[in-house]
Amino acid sequence: MIAMVAGVLLGLWVHFSGGPAQIEGFTGVMSVVTDIFLRLIKMIIAPLVFSTLVVGIAKLGDIKAVGRIGGKSLLWFMGASLLSLLLGLIIMNGLSLGSELNLPLPPATASTGIDQTPVSFKAFITNSVPVSIFDALASNKILQIVVFAVFFGIATASIGEQGKIVIRALDAVSLIILRVTGYVMYLAPIAAMAAIASVMAIKGPELLVTYGKFILSFYLAILGLWLLLLLIASVFIGRRVIELAMTVKDMILLAFSTASSEAAFPRLIVELENFGCPPKIVSFVLPLGYSFNLDGSMLYMTFASLFIAQAYGVQLTLGQEVSMLLVMMLTSKGVAGVPRAALVVIAGTLSLYNIPQQGLLLLLGIDQILDMARSATNVLGNSIAAAVVSKWEGELEEAAVNIK
Repeated sequence: MIAMVAGVLLGLWVHFSGGPAQIEGFTGVMSVVTDIFLRLIKMIIAPLVFSTLVVGIAKLGDIKAVGRIGGKSLLWFMGASLLSLLLGLIIMNGLSLGSELNLPLPPATASTGIDQTPVSFKAFITNSVPVSIFDALASNKILQIVVFAVFFGIATASIGEQGKIVIRALDAVSLIILRVTGYVMYLAPIAAMAAIASVMAIKGPELLVTYGKFILSFYLAILGLWLLLLLIASVFIGRRVIELAMTVKDMILLAFSTASSEAAFPRLIVELENFGCPPKIVSFVLPLGYSFNLDGSMLYMTFASLFIAQAYGVQLTLGQEVSMLLVMMLTSKGVAGVPRAALVVIAGTLSLYNIPQQGLLLLLGIDQILDMARSATNVLGNSIAAAVVSKWEGELEEAAVNIK
């Protein structure tokens, strides 16, 4: 928190006291810090997901348990995604922010800088299966790693005593990677300060003033989504939902300040296990959630799509809006791991409803500010999913001693 506040103040100081050259030099230095931190995190994710997932599945013992937990996880993911999309639809129809802001529209020839190639259902299915596990590990393709790890874990459990040797080895690997995570996390406050300072130095307070209403509305909607998710989770885990939020609060702040939910992933595994979720469920649900359960991104998709439609004066019927939600819910599952994945989905969806894709330019300037809230929400949403599935399995335990 101190680093985040310091980053805002430092960024504003550079914005007002430096010229264009000084600001460019400052943001260049800051981007080195954030890039190194995020690279260190990405360095950890693939081996951690593979080792913990294989061990978790092997300990589950059979394919029926894998299918049961996977089914419960996907059921929660789809419900949470639909809730997020509907909340965005209701709020944007009520506020009609696009028409009220009356922003200048970009020229028809303007480029969004976003890959607008839609992800087909066939491509999504085939791309979820790795051609090579080494390519999937090298590229941090989480869904492909999950698919291979499921096969590998079930096969390891099925060969008996020899499989236990592999399980013990991968268990040790996961502990080593988590220790590496602890070292990397010492850089988290510095990375958070650098990320926020860089944005504020370039954009300054004008960014918050110009788009203040949209940013404020989105953040309030995010807060409402948090409350809804926590309320629904309390039906299953009771008052422990508050304990859960307090347990993962540091990881939420880390994702918020760096605008990357991946930054929180390695340590989030430890925090959820400390909360009482069994490792075998956490190691299965969390990687799956990072591909299928992006609640913050879902909310943003409806916000952005309807905002652009309103800004251009494009009238959509209720049926079109509902079908748009369903399209985004399905296509979003195929772009996990893609940079600015939410923007890719939006770009692909707008053209289906004759909404100019160039409207994305209206929001690209504040995407970093919005991405901070999206990333934090994705972390909270996946934490809740892991806790609820653990409860459904009857394996949610009392909080363990918190080991830092």
